[in-house]
Amino acid sequence: MNPTDYVHWFRQSSPYINAHRDRTFVIMFEGDAIDHDNFTNVVQDIALLNSLGVHLVLVHGARPQIDAVLSRLHIHSQFHNGKRITDGEALGAVKAAVGMVKADVESRLSVGLPNSPMHGARIRVVSGNFVTAKPLGVIDGVDFQHTGEVRRIEHQAIAALLAQGNVVLLSCTGYSPSGEMFNLSVEDVAQQAAAALRADKLILMGESSGLPDDDGTGLVKELTCVDLEQQLSSLSGEARSHADCALRAVRQGVPRVHMLSYADDGAILQELFTREGAGTLVSQYAYDQLRAARADDVPGILELLRPLEEQGILVHRPRELLENEIHRFHVIERDGMITACAALYPYSDDQAELACVAVHSDYRGTNRGQRLLEQIEQEARRRQYRQLFVLTTRTAHWFIEHGFVAGTVHELPQERQRLYNWQRNSKVFFKTL
Repeated sequence: MNPTDYVHWFRQSSPYINAHRDRTFVIMFEGDAIDHDNFTNVVQDIALLNSLGVHLVLVHGARPQIDAVLSRLHIHSQFHNGKRITDGEALGAVKAAVGMVKADVESRLSVGLPNSPMHGARIRVVSGNFVTAKPLGVIDGVDFQHTGEVRRIEHQAIAALLAQGNVVLLSCTGYSPSGEMFNLSVEDVAQQAAAALRADKLILMGESSGLPDDDGTGLVKELTCVDLEQQLSSLSGEARSHADCALRAVRQGVPRVHMLSYADDGAILQELFTREGAGTLVSQYAYDQLRAARADDVPGILELLRPLEEQGILVHRPRELLENEIHRFHVIERDGMITACAALYPYSDDQAELACVAVHSDYRGTNRGQRLLEQIEQEARRRQYRQLFVLTTRTAHWFIEHGFVAGTVHELPQERQRLYNWQRNSKVFFKTL
C-alpha cells in the first residue's frame, strides 16, 4: 500500500472508529486459537480495539489444552451429544488447562516491548468469579457430573470494570454458590455474557471464516436470524455450534454477531473497519430485509412516497412510471411493510443517479437510509460506475455527511441536465466511488 492509499483507507475507517468507541464487544476464541501462529496478531488487534476506546470482554475456550492434560495423565474422557462428561479426575485436568490458558492470554496482553505493535498499550486484564454456574445434570440417563451451564453473569461488576478501562477475561468455567467448579461450553459463556451486558457485538472466532454459501466455494456475508434458522440443519461441527450461539445471542437482544477465523490475519479489523468485512454477520433485524424491489412492492412504495411528495421533498411519481422503473429500486421490508426505498438510474458509462431515497417517518434514525445508500453504492460499483450524483432540496446535509460533495447542474450528464427542474432548484451533489 502506497502512502496515498494508506491515508485514504485510514480516513475511510474513521466513521467506524467513532461508531465503536465506548461500545461493548464480547470476543470469543476457541482453545485452538491460542496455539495458532496467528494468535499473536489477534492479540495485537484486540489491543488496538482497546486503545480505540472499545470495551472488551474476552472469553476463551480450552478444549485442546484439556485434552492434552488428560492425555498426559492417561485419563480417558467421555463425551455425550458433543459435550464432555467431566468427572472428578477430569475436573483436575480442566483446572490445570484453564489456568494455563488464562495465564498465557494474560501474558500476551501484557506485552509492551519497544518496536512492537503493543508498545505503550498498558492493558489491564481482570478476571475472577464473574460466572455463576449450575450442573448440567442427567440427560438421556447420562450424568454429566462437573459439566455445567451458565446460571448467571455478574454483569454489573463486569460493567464497572469496563468503565474503568479494563479488559475483562472470562474462562470456560464457572462456580456454584456451594463452591463447586463446573466445566462450561465457551459458546454458552460468550453468549450469556453478551446478553447480560447488552453488548453491541458478539464476535465468535473459530477455525473457519464464517458460514459457507450454498455451493461451498465462498462465504455468506450477511444474513438474518430467519435465514440462519433455515440453514441450521445443513451445518455441523463448529459451524453448527457457532450458528446456534449466534441465534441465541440475537434472540436475547445482541444486535450483531460476527463469525470470523482466528487464522486470518487482521480478520477483526477487516470486519469492524471496512464495508466488505471478513466473515459472516448475523443481524438482529429478523423482520427487516434489504432487497431488490418487486412488482408487488409498488403499492407499498407509493404509500411510502406519498407524504414526502405532498411536502414537496420528492417529485411525484405516477404508478405507471413506478411500475416501469421498479427494477431500479431497492427496498427495506419489515414484516410485509416497505419502510424505506432508493433507486439507481444510469446516465452514462461512468455516472448514475441515486434517486428517490425515502424512509418511513416511524423508522427514521434507524440507519435505514445509510443501509440503502451502501447497497446502492455496492450495486454501482458492481456495474463499474465511477460516480454517483443526487439532486435534493431538503436533505443536503445528510448526503454531505455520507461523503457527497456539492456540485453544479452543468456537471450533470447532458441527458440529466435537460430533465433538470429549474423551478425546484434542487442542489446537486456528487460522490466518487
